[in-house]
Amino acid sequence: MIRYSIVFLLFIVLSCSAPPQNLPDDAGLQLIPATGETVLSAIENANAEVVLVNAWATWCQPCVEEFPDIMAVHQKYKAQGLKLIFVSADFENQSEDALAFLKSQGVDFPTYLKSGKDMAFINTLDPNWSGVLPATWIYDSKGNKRHFWQGKTSRAKFEEKIRDVLTN
Repeated sequence: MIRYSIVFLLFIVLSCSAPPQNLPDDAGLQLIPATGETVLSAIENANAEVVLVNAWATWCQPCVEEFPDIMAVHQKYKAQGLKLIFVSADFENQSEDALAFLKSQGVDFPTYLKSGKDMAFINTLDPNWSGVLPATWIYDSKGNKRHFWQGKTSRAKFEEKIRDVLTN
């Protein structure tokens, strides 16, 4: 009897410690530790016409500067099937700062916090990515990468690339 209780308790502890992988957008703002595989799985399971993935950090000034444009584009195109996935490259001990920033920008859906070794994360997410922030990917409804760029960009470019995927 004790053996079964220990096994059951161990099962409960292990299952509670695993982070959720693909939460619905209405789950509210959360910062979920994620490997490159976790992010790729979220893209594949997004169930959206267009998926915009943006890797950013609170300590990255260009990331902070382009964030309002990304949020404006999200508001404009989400009814047409745009899903937005943010991946914070902040360090684990900066997660409270990242959450506060996300909240200040009006983010009300789950986002990811990069976990694991940097190069493994970078190479899993995209071998063409040098690791520069911000970095942005746009995927179609089948999970095919259609656009990728590194560095800050304009709202006009975000919209142009999203429209390209929506119309093709």
